[in-house]
Amino acid sequence: MLGLSVEQAYTVLFLLCLPVCFYVAWSDLKFMKIPNRAVIALFAIFLVAGLAVIPFDYWIWRWLSVAVVFAIGFALYALAGWGAGDAKFAAAAAPFFAQSAADIQLALFLLAGMSLGALGAHRLLRMIPAVTRATPDWASWTHARFPFGTALAGTLAAYLALKAFPAFYGWLAGLVASTST
Repeated sequence: MLGLSVEQAYTVLFLLCLPVCFYVAWSDLKFMKIPNRAVIALFAIFLVAGLAVIPFDYWIWRWLSVAVVFAIGFALYALAGWGAGDAKFAAAAAPFFAQSAADIQLALFLLAGMSLGALGAHRLLRMIPAVTRATPDWASWTHARFPFGTALAGTLAAYLALKAFPAFYGWLAGLVASTST
C-alpha cells in the first residue's frame, strides 16, 4: 500500500475510473450495450490500483460486494428485464464503494438521483430534433428501454468524486440539510 490519505486514495481511483465511466455512458447511449472491456477495465483498476491505495484488509473484503451485487443484478436481469451489461458493470463497480452504512446510504441516494436525472435528461433530449440529428445513429433514441449504464456510471463517478473531495461533499450535505428544514 502506498500510504495515501483516504482522499488521495479516492482521487487516484476517481481519475482512473472517470474515463471508463464516460465510455460506459457513451456506449450505452449509442449502442445500448456496455462492453465487457469496460467491465474488465474496472476490475483491473480495482485489482491493481485498489490494492495499492486501500489497506489490504479493506480491499479484500470489498470483493465480497462483487458477488452480492452480481447476484442482485442477475436476479434483476432474469426477472425485471435489466440489461446483462448493467448487472456486470454494477458488480465491477461494487468494490469501489466502502461498506459502511453511511457509504451505502450515500451510494443508494446517488443511484436514485442519477437514475431519475439520467432518465429525465434522456427522455427530454431525445425529443429535441437538433440533438437527435447530431447523433442519428444512437440506438437509445429509438429504443423503448432506458440506457441504465448512464446512471450506473454517473453514480460511480459521483461517489468517487465526493469521497476524493470531502469539502465539496460537506458543502453538498449542508445544502441538502438546509433545504429540508
